Amino acid sequence: MSDMATTGGNGSTRNWTFLTNHAHVLLVIARNPTARLRDVADEVGVTERAAQAIVADLEAGGYLRRTRVGRRNEYTVNPSGHFRHPAESYRQIGDLLALFAGNPEEESAAF
Repeated sequence: MSDMATTGGNGSTRNWTFLTNHAHVLLVIARNPTARLRDVADEVGVTERAAQAIVADLEAGGYLRRTRVGRRNEYTVNPSGHFRHPAESYRQIGDLLALFAGNPEEESAAF
């Protein structure tokens, strides 16, 4: 996450991104449904505890389902869930997944 946009006046710097950590966690899991939370946290740039809380939020909201497979969890993303903010509530998260959850190497090869 070192390439985050920065803004600030008066010599101050603020990092920001267009997507929330919830969206980032959802995208990581959509790309790798058997990812360990430790790996999800590392990829998103949050603590493992924060990743656990986000996954719990996404499960409670109906965006994810967790299934125990042996000693690991496997996640299923519900693409028909709607965005929570009123400005985007008419859209399904499947639209976000279609845009971002593809293979980054394949997408960058097009340039």
